[in-house]
Amino acid sequence: MNHTICVLGAGSWGSALAALLSGNGHEVTLWSIDEREVKMLHECREQKEKLPGVKIPDNICVTSNLSEAVEGKEVLVFAVPSVYVRSTAKSVAPFYQKGQIIVDVAKGIEEKTLMTLSQILEEEIPDGEICVLSGPTHAEEVGRKMPTTCVIGAKKKATADYLQDLFMNDYFRVYTSPDMTGIELGGALKNVIALAAGIADGLGYGDNSKAALITRGIAELTRLGMTMGGKMETFAGLSGIGDLIVTCTSKHSRNHNAGELIGQGYSMEEAMDKVKMVVEGVYSAKAALTLSKEHNVSMPIVEQINQVLFEGKSAKEAVEELLLRDKRVENKSVNWE
Repeated sequence: MNHTICVLGAGSWGSALAALLSGNGHEVTLWSIDEREVKMLHECREQKEKLPGVKIPDNICVTSNLSEAVEGKEVLVFAVPSVYVRSTAKSVAPFYQKGQIIVDVAKGIEEKTLMTLSQILEEEIPDGEICVLSGPTHAEEVGRKMPTTCVIGAKKKATADYLQDLFMNDYFRVYTSPDMTGIELGGALKNVIALAAGIADGLGYGDNSKAALITRGIAELTRLGMTMGGKMETFAGLSGIGDLIVTCTSKHSRNHNAGELIGQGYSMEEAMDKVKMVVEGVYSAKAALTLSKEHNVSMPIVEQINQVLFEGKSAKEAVEELLLRDKRVENKSVNWE
């Protein structure tokens, strides 16, 4: 059965998902606020700057007209960067029609309010049925139809099942979960850990260092996530350890790439300029640190990343301080007999 879908945001992820959904037989409209981007997509049918080599099918309507994009669609996919979710939701709200399902595919936590992106959408579009999609899903690979798995989070099982059918195909496997809190926190917090993994690579450290950061990183985000209501199983799944692994190791990861540049001596601002895309981990780092303090959860990697990003601490000193922390047991729940 064909469905009508609006994808808001024509960057790499939005373009990849628009192509996927169109390939699944749905009627897709791709919206961008940037007239220059719309013109490029009309002329080239390709996101040349952010997703080169991936064709935008001719039957996808590309527009900057928000009312045209939103009205009459069954599903609205929010694929704008996390820092623009609130402003985009404010703009969408006047055109939103009750019954439309909203799927957020961005990852982040709002710095000032400490709200997840689904909470922002619920605040700005109170009648909306809000869901999330997350996991180890680099747009560059999804756009080229490489096998990928992800998870849909929704409050109602029927909605999750509906969206699973909408997105899933022979290269894009979709699981479902009711744990939206865990899915969102895993997706947001792993970006901060990926900055640390990139910094270690930039300093010339090896796989041992990266494995340590990934392992201790999942421990940090699980501690905070469970305190905030997420489930351990979620952090052990695709939107937790799965997304953390790919973001800490992939050449496609903007967070890892920015961290690597910082490790090589670039400032945060210089690294973000060179990556040329929104580095979500920079925006989530302060929020993660504030949440860790509010919930009294130890997050030493997050603490060190904040000091490097915002307090002028050297990357080398931060990594060494992590390695030379007080002696500890690995897991307090595992006891000697």
